[in-house]
Amino acid sequence: MASTELDRTHHEQAPTQAVDPAEEPSVEWGWHGSFPKGIQIAGWFSTFAMVMMLIGNHQGILSGGGEFISADIWLIAIAAVMAVGLLYDLHRRRHSWRR
Repeated sequence: MASTELDRTHHEQAPTQAVDPAEEPSVEWGWHGSFPKGIQIAGWFSTFAMVMMLIGNHQGILSGGGEFISADIWLIAIAAVMAVGLLYDLHRRRHSWRR
């Protein structure tokens, strides 16, 4: 029976790496990835900086203005969303092998 082009491609194995090491040599030693500790450190630092912006040279509740202004509400909301996202990321990374 004659072999066709379709039969030959059907039995070939898929490449083991999605990125060609000839194009990007760092693939061989595993540089393609994320920095989970760096993401957590930078994220918590940014969240802390957002909260510290409440104390400053403006007329919000923490600076002696006596009432919340929209900038205070935005800073608190964004810092809270960042904290929830960082906690979710931490939980997801710690329990990634479980279902």
